[in-house]
Amino acid sequence: MPEGLNVEVAHKLAEKEEDDERRKHRWEEIVEVVEVLVLSLAAIATAWSGFQASQWDERQGLSYGQATTQRFAASAASTLGGQQLAADAAMFSSWLGARADGNTELETILVRRFTPDYRQAFDEWIKTDPLNNPSAPPGPGYMPGYKNPNLEKAEQLNAEAEELFRAGTEAGEKAGKYVRMTVLFALVLFLIAAGQRFKQRPVRISANVLAVCMLVYALGYLIILPRV
Repeated sequence: MPEGLNVEVAHKLAEKEEDDERRKHRWEEIVEVVEVLVLSLAAIATAWSGFQASQWDERQGLSYGQATTQRFAASAASTLGGQQLAADAAMFSSWLGARADGNTELETILVRRFTPDYRQAFDEWIKTDPLNNPSAPPGPGYMPGYKNPNLEKAEQLNAEAEELFRAGTEAGEKAGKYVRMTVLFALVLFLIAAGQRFKQRPVRISANVLAVCMLVYALGYLIILPRV
């Protein structure tokens, strides 16, 4: 074989090897760029998810604390209202006894000792002629207009406590969702890191494609999650 032909063949083989090497480096560069972008987005999203999870955890603790405070206040108001109602009921029983005995002075004293709301209900009850009207309410506490401010306050505080507790539970659920997102982003990071360990193009590309798909899904879900 002529020497010139051998040189030409060697030159073409060298060019082919150089082209193959350039193509190899080109796809590796593209994959590395994709990996850097995925790693950056996953790292940022992980940090953001962790921050949001901590914020929702803090809101949960705050809501639970406020709910507990409201429960204590409701219990105190309920106790006070119950004591007032019991005292009014006891004096009303004494009033009935004084009325039966014809002790008008004691009747007057007992009526003055009623709480304002019970006194108003008592006046309305008297207008029904209860001593002669069998259809009259059994006592002032059964009058439609009677209200005990402390018992009503206790009911309101309990409702507020229930709402705060519900808000705390919802905050805890949102925090849990953000924690699950950090796990998903960690899986994305793992796939990229694992893919970099393989030199085979199909394996590495498959790992990157799976990581990108998971990242897109996670970011889409992260966008619709409520934020503090």
